[in-house]
Amino acid sequence: MTVTADMAISLDGYIAGTDVSLDNPGGDGAEPLFEWIHGLASWRERQGMTGGEENRDSELMREWFDATGAVVMGRMMYDTGEEFWGDNPPFRAPVFVLTHRPRPTLVKEGDTTFTFVTDGIHSALDRAKAAAGDRNVDIAGGANTVRQYLREGLVDELQLHVVPALLGAGLRLFDEPGAGRRDLEPIRVVHTPLATHLKYRFAR
Repeated sequence: MTVTADMAISLDGYIAGTDVSLDNPGGDGAEPLFEWIHGLASWRERQGMTGGEENRDSELMREWFDATGAVVMGRMMYDTGEEFWGDNPPFRAPVFVLTHRPRPTLVKEGDTTFTFVTDGIHSALDRAKAAAGDRNVDIAGGANTVRQYLREGLVDELQLHVVPALLGAGLRLFDEPGAGRRDLEPIRVVHTPLATHLKYRFAR
């Protein structure tokens, strides 16, 4: 089993724009981070839609979907996504939400469940691993959640979809990593007109 983090990121290191809120989940100015995904056939399939582009970007997105058996996310990501995802969220897997506000488990269509975990990142990861079987656990976000797992050395592989845009301001992924130097092994580089997909494995 592999613990992954898979993020779209601007060339200057932002994974969201400014003024992220429940009504503005991506933040101001962050459209380039997400627009390239919306036209992909594999993404559209997960949203219950038809059509879309079948290209290398779509293949990489489908690969991620197929390999992921459970997901961990922060409460802010859940709160900003809840309405958008609706009754049939795209995860199709158990999702464990880190929170200080307990809530009963939510069972959605398409095999997505949201379990709210109040006893920390290690507990959430243990529960996700138990639920994922032989598939991967993905640390979905937001930035603070991914940073916590990176600081603790709990992420095995990191995939960054580098979008050819400079946001100039917003939410950075690598602010305050806090664990000192970390070495990574490049696994794959895929360049397309929409993004450069960089996949790394953390050295152990």
